[in-house]
Amino acid sequence: MISPQLASPISNKFRLRTAIVIPFVLQVAAAVGLVAYLSYRNGQESVNHLASQVRIEVASRTQLTLENYFKTPHQITKSNINALHLHQINFEDKESVERYFAAQLQIYPMLGEIFVGQPDGTMIYVGRKSDGNLLSATTVNVPNRTFYQLDSSGNRYKFEKKDSFDARTRPWYQAAVANKGQSWSSVYQSRTIRNLGTAAAEPYYDQQGNLVAVFANFILLQGISDFLTSLKISSTGQVFVMDRTGLLVATSTGENSFVPTGEDDKLKQIEAIKSQNLLTHNAVVQLQEKFGGFDRIQKLQELSFDIDGKRQYLLAQPYSDGKGLNLLVVVVVPEADFMEQIDLNTRNTILLSLAALGVVVLLGMVTSQLITAPILRVYQAANRLAQGDLAQKVPSSPIAEINELSKAFNKMSEQLKESFDTLEDKVRERTGDLAIANQEINVLNQCLQADNLRLGAELDIVRQMQRMILPNAEELEIEGLDIAAYMDAAADVGGDYYEVLNSDGVVTIGIGDVTGHGLESAILMLMTQTAVRTLKEGGDLEPVRFLDVLNRTLYKNVQRINSEKCLTLSILNYAHGKVSITGQHEEAIVVRKNGAIERIDTMDLGFPIALDGDIAGFIHQVMVELNHGDGLVLYTDGIPEACDINKKLYGVDRMCRIISEHWSLTSEEIKNAIIQDVRQYIGVQKVFDDITLLIFKRD
Repeated sequence: MISPQLASPISNKFRLRTAIVIPFVLQVAAAVGLVAYLSYRNGQESVNHLASQVRIEVASRTQLTLENYFKTPHQITKSNINALHLHQINFEDKESVERYFAAQLQIYPMLGEIFVGQPDGTMIYVGRKSDGNLLSATTVNVPNRTFYQLDSSGNRYKFEKKDSFDARTRPWYQAAVANKGQSWSSVYQSRTIRNLGTAAAEPYYDQQGNLVAVFANFILLQGISDFLTSLKISSTGQVFVMDRTGLLVATSTGENSFVPTGEDDKLKQIEAIKSQNLLTHNAVVQLQEKFGGFDRIQKLQELSFDIDGKRQYLLAQPYSDGKGLNLLVVVVVPEADFMEQIDLNTRNTILLSLAALGVVVLLGMVTSQLITAPILRVYQAANRLAQGDLAQKVPSSPIAEINELSKAFNKMSEQLKESFDTLEDKVRERTGDLAIANQEINVLNQCLQADNLRLGAELDIVRQMQRMILPNAEELEIEGLDIAAYMDAAADVGGDYYEVLNSDGVVTIGIGDVTGHGLESAILMLMTQTAVRTLKEGGDLEPVRFLDVLNRTLYKNVQRINSEKCLTLSILNYAHGKVSITGQHEEAIVVRKNGAIERIDTMDLGFPIALDGDIAGFIHQVMVELNHGDGLVLYTDGIPEACDINKKLYGVDRMCRIISEHWSLTSEEIKNAIIQDVRQYIGVQKVFDDITLLIFKRD
């Protein structure tokens, strides 16, 4: 029985028992349903896979049989040609040839006739009648042909009749002569045994290329149907063969592939689409609708269709032998032949699933009662504890987890009682600790403010020193040259450096980039400026010695202050229209009067300064001659590595394009055009590196 205190606050919620039973039941129901569904789907897929395998197997067996069926007649023609070539048969002795053919008919029951025609129209012929007796029809003088009944050894024993015949008019003879090799005739009705079939023919030529004879034999279409009828596909499945015009060649249904025309026992093939068999008719209709023409089916095709709402699976496979045969093997299997047992198993699975679901519901209700009862006792004790009654104890439970919960509740109750007793003392103690901590924080804040003021003053001094040592406007005014310079630091103090010094008719220009930013980089930049000016005043302008002395000086200073900074640096000396370039830095851009750009890679002209004590072996120089209107553009990597909002770099190519477009202007105007384009490219993005640009043109 639930107490009013418990019922009131949770009256608009669902019960724990419900929370346990319903998800459990839903999970089981979902699992059972999923298993049943997957079982059905897997069974269906397995059936479809099995049906596909059956169709492919039947088609393969049919194709193999067709290959054997249609290969044997050509082997016989080849054998007969060899017999003639080896003089085992002689056309002069026609009765011996008849006996030879009769023996072959007894060996190969698939054959209905064996014959050979000659260029003069004569023919030696032996055929098998519908009653199994042998018949010869040999032409001695065209067009007279004589019929004899033959005994089992192929000997003539009874005259039958005479008629007119010319072998050269027959389709088998004409096909072999036209193709000059093994060929198949079209399907025709034998004039002798009155059955439909096709003839395998092969011509034989002498060494001079003259036609000697055409050997042929006639096979019956009914023999193919007899084989297809023996195939076990499924209870109602079938296989049939048709040619590419849609005429039925053979079928496993027992239906005749030919019908009488009503004229003198003449027979004709029926169109497969007009078959009386419903499955055959619908399969042909589906193929015709999907492919338009049967000759378009050039590889194995699988599809499905419905007859009265029942699924049918179809496979169509082309067959040809390169000698005139071009057939289509079609296998049709109804889905119902395979799904009957699957449907029965599915019904049994559903019934078992429902029974299992009922058992699960019952077990869930019993289990929920065992769980909720001890939890309810813990809840009631917690409710009384919340009302101020701290002396609460929960009895133990046979369920291990709930028993641990009861122990934890009892321990919590004891700790709460103890905490209430000592809470006031702890509050006073914590208040004193907070006051002391607050005083310490105030002292630290005062120290930080003093440090910030001192550091700011130091940075101001370094920033002012940087600006003071840069060349002023008067120093950039050198006779015969038009010079403009620009530098903007990314931080409070930067690490870029440039210098323009003019003495003794030689203009020395330096540009460099110290690694990193800030105070330490700025100090190394100041050291560099001082050292360059000192060496310049000393008058030693030999490039290798100049950079070597500069590097050793800076290297020792950097080692003294225990710094890892270094810089790239290029030194240019200009006099009388020629400029030498020394040291490793960014590319030096030479601009001709017409705006043409020449880019000089400085990578092999030096080595980073202050990185190693001895770099003399790495220092080289390049000489460039400047005509009137020519000039140089020097820069640091802050320009080509500037990024737009998509993190795409500005690049040297874009800068070169701007330089070339504006080279007819003054150096100051060119500088402004470049800086404006870079700023516009960066947009609202933060500048992450120092930007330095120096341009000088020869007037």
